[in-house]
Amino acid sequence: MKVKAKVTVRTNLDRLVGGATDETIIARVGEGIVNAIGSADTHEQVLERPDTISKRVLEKGLDAGTAYEILSIDIADVDVGDNIGANLQALQAEADTRVARAKAEERRAFAVAKEQEMVAQVQENRAKVVQAEAEVPKAIAEAFRMGNIGIQEYYNLRNVQADTEMRSAIAGTGNARRDNNQSS
Repeated sequence: MKVKAKVTVRTNLDRLVGGATDETIIARVGEGIVNAIGSADTHEQVLERPDTISKRVLEKGLDAGTAYEILSIDIADVDVGDNIGANLQALQAEADTRVARAKAEERRAFAVAKEQEMVAQVQENRAKVVQAEAEVPKAIAEAFRMGNIGIQEYYNLRNVQADTEMRSAIAGTGNARRDNNQSS
């Protein structure tokens, strides 16, 4: 709230020298007005009866020890200023929103990084499969040399491989090597 007050004072000549000055009176009256407004239950009470402010301030004897005697305090204007509480709540809500956005961005970045890790792991596993598949012909050749596999067993193995490739092609899960061979 913004309050304008007109203070009427009388000079106390006995205390003019060495007593508190007009600045002290202004400061004390200002403090008294703030206290009177602060002790009201609602701002409507202050707006309805601004004279209660001047009565409370006069009752406190704020002119004691000063070079002036307060004769009257007239409240000239009372305006409702900014609602500081609402402004603080709005600022807090805005700050909370920024924090929530930052946390959401952090979670999104973490999810993107995790997705990239998974893509890299899939590629790594595919490379291991290709490497293992490259070892199969070497193992078959070694088995021939050692006498562990015969021609009939070799043809049965090739037949199983062909059946597996055919089933994969029908299912639509054929590998790139076969797709490249078919398009050639």
